[in-house]
Amino acid sequence: MWKSLGLTLALCLLPYGGTESQEQSSVCKQPPPWSIKDENPMLNSQGFVTVVALLQASYLCILQASRLEDLRVKLENEGYSNISYIVVNHQGISSQLKYIQLKNKVSTHIPVYQQELHQTDIWTLLNGNKDDFLIYDRCGRLVYHLGLPYSFLSFPYVEEAIKIAYCEEKCGNCSF
Repeated sequence: MWKSLGLTLALCLLPYGGTESQEQSSVCKQPPPWSIKDENPMLNSQGFVTVVALLQASYLCILQASRLEDLRVKLENEGYSNISYIVVNHQGISSQLKYIQLKNKVSTHIPVYQQELHQTDIWTLLNGNKDDFLIYDRCGRLVYHLGLPYSFLSFPYVEEAIKIAYCEEKCGNCSF
């Protein structure tokens, strides 16, 4: 009981869900429109709680990517269905070269998107950084933006944020 109370308090007390650089105005708002190769992942996730992971194809992020599948399976086994997971790789050249390594560490249930060099940087558009997790409700409104150290999947914060977005109407009523 104390553990879950502590987690809930930590999530509530984190400024803007754990990311100091996030603007307060983006909480409970939909993200700016973004797409990769003519695909709009957020539009495709309408009606689902959506988890966007900003991961760079590097050793630690590849480890995070493998843990994301473990989290997906755990939540699904606990009855949390209709959750959409999205990984957006960093736009840089070194990340592009390691894209396949990142993609191979994630199951086919979780799409991994590679940004193009010439497009608007999705991470910048979402006001995100390496290892950030953005959790959206079924209406596409930002519920939590977790940055390091709260985004490490070895800690329970991302899981709890997903459960809160799934079970509560933190941003008000949603018709989905």
